[in-house]
Amino acid sequence: MNIAIDKKDVKEVYETSIIQQTAFWSEVKTQQGLQSKAFDFKVKNEDIFHDALKNKFTQADFLVLLQPLDSEYSIAYVPYGPEIEPNEEYQGKFLEELSENLRSHLPSKCILIRYDLAWESHWAKEEDHFDDSGNWSGPPEKKYQEFRFNFNTDNWNLKKTNSDILPSNTIFLDLQKEEDELLASMKAKTRYNINLSYRKGVTVSRVGMENLNIWYALYQETALRNRIHINEIDYFRTVLSARAEDTSSPAEVELLLAETEGRPLAAMFLVISGQRGTYLYGASSSSNRNYMATYALQWEAMKIAKNRGCIEYDMFGVAPNSDPSHPLHGLYKFKTGFGGELYHRMGCWDYPLDMEQYQRFIATEMQSQGYHL
Repeated sequence: MNIAIDKKDVKEVYETSIIQQTAFWSEVKTQQGLQSKAFDFKVKNEDIFHDALKNKFTQADFLVLLQPLDSEYSIAYVPYGPEIEPNEEYQGKFLEELSENLRSHLPSKCILIRYDLAWESHWAKEEDHFDDSGNWSGPPEKKYQEFRFNFNTDNWNLKKTNSDILPSNTIFLDLQKEEDELLASMKAKTRYNINLSYRKGVTVSRVGMENLNIWYALYQETALRNRIHINEIDYFRTVLSARAEDTSSPAEVELLLAETEGRPLAAMFLVISGQRGTYLYGASSSSNRNYMATYALQWEAMKIAKNRGCIEYDMFGVAPNSDPSHPLHGLYKFKTGFGGELYHRMGCWDYPLDMEQYQRFIATEMQSQGYHL
């Protein structure tokens, strides 16, 4: 397999439904202090797809974020990329070749490339990984994942990470359906809660930077309630303020606020990129939960995305199945109520460039605050 790689201007990154692979996301991360690079690549179709015609090529690109570890070392992170998804038996070889060709374009002391793959999990396509109720049991142990993924590689160098950065399980809803069809595909309780929120006087409006403090207060309340890491308000300010209209892959960001009689009840960031609307961040008050504001908020977000020409809606993060002991079980119950299809991604995979430093990094990562399985 031969993959030709060329550096390109981030502004020229192709339009895509994957927010994290856009020039918009590069602008967000640049404002947050990270450096980004973009690359074109070209590969023969017969090297990555079944039954491909001879002498036909795929040309695509991907975005890389450079994360410094200290004054000397760094890592390269590819969020939900590359987007092009080879057939399963070619995936490991493809990433190996891509990584080796990318090596010379990265800082000399970059110790690894971390691919946060949006590709469908190999084990989500196999019946024996689902129980009789249709619940996914998840992938096997790391060593078995690595054995299968490194098949056909020369160096057997792809390592499954202990945890993922971006959500590896999500729900996609088909926005090509009419609104009454979308409602009909929801669970009865979800439809009831949407209507109940309206009867209780909940309204959803698009707001701007002047309401960021309201969002942040709701977000802090949510983070404390669920015991999750709290980002600084400037993190969300960059997402709301970043602009990439002069690029090939801009995105639209809407801050939506649900309230009643001037009382904020819930808020969310809706991001529209390509033909996908994504529920990126959400927050809600611990009081007045009987107003079901989060249900009205999601429904309005779906309608906005549909009216903007989106054909799908990404719920962006759920538990992999209905296991009540999973920390994201509450989100699973809430989000699956809106219908749609569960999608299980491959998650994060590392390609070490400096094995000694990589092993030190992994040991430190496992001991760091916030590490989770």
